[in-house]
Amino acid sequence: MTVAGTARTRDPERDTLDKAAGENFPVAPFFLPRAWRTDLMAVYGFARLVDDIGDGDLTPGGADARLLGVGPREAEDRLLLLDAFEADLHRVFGSTPRHPLLRRLQPTVRRRSLTPGPFLRLIAANRQDQLVTRYETYDDLLAYCELSANPVGRLVLAVTGTTTPERIRRSDAICTALQIVEHLQDVAEDLGRDRVYLPASDMKRFHVQETDLAATTANASVRALVAHEAARARALLDEGAPLVGSVRGRLRLLLAGFVAGGRAALHAIAAAGHDVLPGPPASGRLRLLREVGVTLREEG
Repeated sequence: MTVAGTARTRDPERDTLDKAAGENFPVAPFFLPRAWRTDLMAVYGFARLVDDIGDGDLTPGGADARLLGVGPREAEDRLLLLDAFEADLHRVFGSTPRHPLLRRLQPTVRRRSLTPGPFLRLIAANRQDQLVTRYETYDDLLAYCELSANPVGRLVLAVTGTTTPERIRRSDAICTALQIVEHLQDVAEDLGRDRVYLPASDMKRFHVQETDLAATTANASVRALVAHEAARARALLDEGAPLVGSVRGRLRLLLAGFVAGGRAALHAIAAAGHDVLPGPPASGRLRLLREVGVTLREEG
């Protein structure tokens, strides 16, 4: 998820939850039932914190590390922090977690009968980010998205009580597409973290070198590569879009927002000539609302 900068406070729980306003896609919009919003924010808090650990973006001074029982000397070791976070996650399902975000998650887990699997996969994705920084093939990238993105959609279905095998399949397609879109938006930022999520085999096919990704503007080869990956993301969004029509009420609007957010972002990328190196092209609220309307009509 792409997150806007947020001023840090002395409250690591509030710091993490406040980031929801800066996400690309709505986390728990006002029109949802209060109980859903509460539980979706609890899930968000977990997902955001594990991403912050994996990206090295925790509160300066190690407040989160201390809450997880990690000393100041070890607080910079992301793998150690992820191990401690996983240990605290297991307490959610059996005792009392140490971190306030996991204590917030515990009632949601009990109320919605959530299982550890999706949460463990999100931790595994961030652990993989510490060990794997390049992906050889598109299939390799899809396998990463199985860990980093798809569990979020499955948790949304579980929280809203709408899980079926077909909906999971459609949700996975949408979530993978949104992850690919985020990778396209963040090519320069990811490279700054020594991560490249553009498949190496595709880079070779389009004659793109990593040095090309470090430029201030994209050359023709980079633009062609980005257009190729964007087309894959759009196809996945189209594959997943019938999920919207399979539900009713306010959940339908939420899911339409996810699909529309991806489509609007892809439109912005195309409008920028597929030059994502200066930063994520902005789609604008009007375009998003237009895409929501189109998605609702198509999947009505």
